[in-house]
Amino acid sequence: MSSLDLLATRIRDDLARIAHPARPWVPPRQGPEGEAVLDVLVAGAGQSGLAIGFALQRARVERFCLIDAAPRGLEGPWRTYARMPTLRSPKDYTGPDLDIPSLTYQSWHEARYGADHWQALDRIPRQDWADYLLWLRDTLALPVENETALADIAPAPGDLLEATLRRADGSLEKKLARKIVLATGQDSLGRWVMPDFVEALPQHLRAHAADPIDFSALKGKHVAVLGAGASAMDNAAMALEAGAASARVYCRRPAPQLVQPYLWLTFAGFLRHASELDDAWRWRFMRHIIGLREGFPQPTWDRCARHHGFALVAGTPWLGARASGDGVEIDTPSGPVQADFLICGTGIEIDPAARPELSRCAGNIASWADRFAPPPGEDDARIARYPYLAPDYALTEKNPGETPWLRHLHLFSIASTMSFGPSGSSINAMTTAVPKLVRGLTGALFREDLETHWAALAAYDVPQAAMRPVAAA
Repeated sequence: MSSLDLLATRIRDDLARIAHPARPWVPPRQGPEGEAVLDVLVAGAGQSGLAIGFALQRARVERFCLIDAAPRGLEGPWRTYARMPTLRSPKDYTGPDLDIPSLTYQSWHEARYGADHWQALDRIPRQDWADYLLWLRDTLALPVENETALADIAPAPGDLLEATLRRADGSLEKKLARKIVLATGQDSLGRWVMPDFVEALPQHLRAHAADPIDFSALKGKHVAVLGAGASAMDNAAMALEAGAASARVYCRRPAPQLVQPYLWLTFAGFLRHASELDDAWRWRFMRHIIGLREGFPQPTWDRCARHHGFALVAGTPWLGARASGDGVEIDTPSGPVQADFLICGTGIEIDPAARPELSRCAGNIASWADRFAPPPGEDDARIARYPYLAPDYALTEKNPGETPWLRHLHLFSIASTMSFGPSGSSINAMTTAVPKLVRGLTGALFREDLETHWAALAAYDVPQAAMRPVAAA
């Protein structure tokens, strides 16, 4: 038996030892035509979806399913648009293990490579993290359906949700669920965004950092990258490593962001209780953190700076761009510059209307702008678009009563940040955020079945002792 097989056996033993209370407790539901109903449908089987599935298992919620549009092994960013050699998080940050020591990445790494290798490791290799997540999924036997996208969500009779799933062959299937969790990645409540004048260029001249990019085609080319965050820098490095003649990274700020606020906030007080603060304090903290953006770490800079063709151009926003010859001419405050290919590391835009699966409710999803008026000088239109979530991560209504079924639709992604602090896509917050989400789900499931539980209690008549005859004196 291999070391990883032995570790899997140890994990199952550990989980069996802490299984209390082990009894399934959610009464089964049927749809209007007798269909089976899921208690929870989780859209997304990346690291967050897997952790949510694990937490549901431990809470003895039996009827749940995870779906992911990607083929097996390509869930999340790790083998697609994540282009850093290693994770940016320190190696001792735990996540999908949910505080089970034998299920941590460290345990997996030591089983695969040995304890000495772990001690010598600086940061976790990205491909190893992807392998670990698949191993975790298989070890826990999580029910995942790959190549299955969430195409639509609609209310259904019986206070249920009807999810329309699109399979790989294009066929559609309906599933009923009591709750749906959106764990579909960074763009789960919007879209990847780039300046309109870049998006208007022919596709062979530009890409977003989250797009598939054929870096080999950039050999000998001059590449311009918009944005100086970690992902933008990773894409510049990829281009240079593929033989690009140059990669110039343009930052609109006078100096790039070097401070990483997510390192500051990784302490129990903030992770556990930021979401419990009043709106004014939540706004103050998260406006500062999101406004700083995410700085790049030293290895990312070193990866770029080792190439003679690399340059970071600060204080230089792009004002416009147009096709010019075989390349692009970019307008900047200091005059036009030429490039052969553009990459935008410009992040996401919160825009529920951009999500087809939310077409029935996007216009009634409450944002922070709908719920909170910041003090003078603290306004920020960008973060005001973030959704204003309930304490259980549920979307809330802008106009109460129009889409009451939103209370069954829970968001667990980067768009949860304004309401909960780091959560969703953040490894550093996972062991705090996932249990909080699942407690919200199980609390709602319990309250919705109170009459059933009361009836079961009233009918409970299982004696725990038998009154046997007393022995004669």
